Amino acid sequence: MARKRAHVMVHGLVQGVGFRYSCHREAATNNVTGWVRNAWDGTVEAVFEGKEENVENMLAWCRRGPISADVRSVEVDWAEPTGEFDSFGIRMR
Repeated sequence: MARKRAHVMVHGLVQGVGFRYSCHREAATNNVTGWVRNAWDGTVEAVFEGKEENVENMLAWCRRGPISADVRSVEVDWAEPTGEFDSFGIRMR
């Protein structure tokens, strides 16, 4: 199966609602590497790398987010996977 890399910006009420920690758990479930962080503009930014199906699962999850989030939109930029990540982490700004 093909590997994919997605750079994601999640807009809406997505900070202060456990989005990063929920995303971290979801990434582990989907065997995806990369990172997630809060951005200065109130969005959540993430990079997902893994099997195409698993990355698509993460994008579907981002469109919903955790129960207390109110996701308005998700921007996705596709790129070639780099293989630079060994795991999925939560980054500070």
